Parts: sequence; C-alpha cells; structure tokens
Amino acid sequence: MKMTVETMDEDLTRIALDGRLDLEGTQAIDQQFAFATSTRPLRLAVDLSSVSYIASIGLRTLLTAARAQAGRGGRMVLVGPSEMVRRVLVTTGVDTIVPLCEDWSSARDRLLAD
Repeated sequence: MKMTVETMDEDLTRIALDGRLDLEGTQAIDQQFAFATSTRPLRLAVDLSSVSYIASIGLRTLLTAARAQAGRGGRMVLVGPSEMVRRVLVTTGVDTIVPLCEDWSSARDRLLAD
C-alpha cells in the first residue's frame, strides 16, 4: 500500500491510497495515515480510485479518520472507489458516515459546502 498526501487549492487536502486496504496494506500506512488525518481539522478527500480491495481493518482505518475529523471540526469524503470497493462501503454502511464522491470535482464541492 502506498500513500500520497498533497495540499490542493483552497486548503483542501487529498490523500491518495494505492494498493490493498487489507491487514498488510493497512499496517504499511497506519501511522502515517493516522498522523495525516487526525492531528488537525482538515477538508480531506481520501482518493480510493487505486484501491483494489478493502477489508474490515481498512474500513476501521477510514472510519477512525472520519471520526477524528468530525471531532476536530473537519470534513472527510471518499473519492472514486472502484465498483467492488464501493459495494463494500455501501453494504457496510460506511457511505452513511463518510460521503462517497465520484471524482475530485464533486469531492471539492462537497468539502467546500457550508
């Protein structure tokens, strides 16, 4: 699992994940992801377009980050999941806690909405 963090326009943060969010993949990014998502309030888009698989531990990682942002006054959305990953997010109800966006444009609009 690879993780890239970048600051976008209007103080939006994009974290791109690439690989499998299974036990091994989650362990590979766990500390870096937790630090990037929980230390300060952000308008955060987590790009899942290159995530090929997500397990329950990956769901926990995403939900922990979303709760951290909500507790600090930030916002988080998930962007561009593949059909398989989207199905897992919807089936488990994650989409009712963390909004799913099709692309960066819709994520940006959602994060900037009051």
